[in-house]
Order: sequence, then structure tokens, then C-alpha cells
Amino acid sequence: MNDILEWTFIAKSKLPEMVEAIFASNEEHVASYKTIRDTATFTNKRLIVRDSQGFTGTKVEMFSIPYSSINMWSTENAGILKDLDGEVTLWTRSGTFKIKLRKGIDVRDFERVIAEAIF
Repeated sequence: MNDILEWTFIAKSKLPEMVEAIFASNEEHVASYKTIRDTATFTNKRLIVRDSQGFTGTKVEMFSIPYSSINMWSTENAGILKDLDGEVTLWTRSGTFKIKLRKGIDVRDFERVIAEAIF
């Protein structure tokens, strides 16, 4: 997979029950974010993105990105203007993922979540 998948994270959110139900026995919740239609959850092992599809949203696709597959990441923001959107790109063995962060999500806090999970 070389295509770029892209998600927009709007705000922090609670851990969705549907996502918690697929946790491994030693997996712990770190942070969750609301996307335009769904959620993205960081655990101590992976990033899980729940993506509703179709007009009614009855079909759900779950993306699971183990941190061990992330080779590199970059962040982009407006520096001192913290009220502007940010962007994170993850390069993995299976392709590239772009995450847009809406106003209100601190890109540095988000980057810290990724760094703590990977290192």
C-alpha cells in the first residue's frame, strides 16, 4: 500500500466501547480523538481508527497500525500561532498516513503521545 490514507482529528474524546472490545489483554488506552464521522484511539501498542463507510455508516472499517510498523513521522504546525490546524504524517512499512489536527488539538501533545508509544 503506497496510497496516502488521511484522517482529520477534531477533538479529544472518550474511549469508544466498540474499540475497547478489540483490545488485547495487555493493551491500555492512552488517548482517543473524534474524527469527522468516527474515532481514533491510541493504546500502548497501536493506533486504531474506526471508519464508518457509506451513506448510512452501517459498514465500519477498523484500521490498526502497530507502533512497531512506524518508521518515521513528521509534524507541521504554525509555530507560535497555536490556534491554527496542525498536521502529522506517519510513514509505515505498509504506506503513509496523514492526520490533520483541527484547532484545539495541540500538535506537540499529539507528537508526545506518538513518541512515548514508539520509544
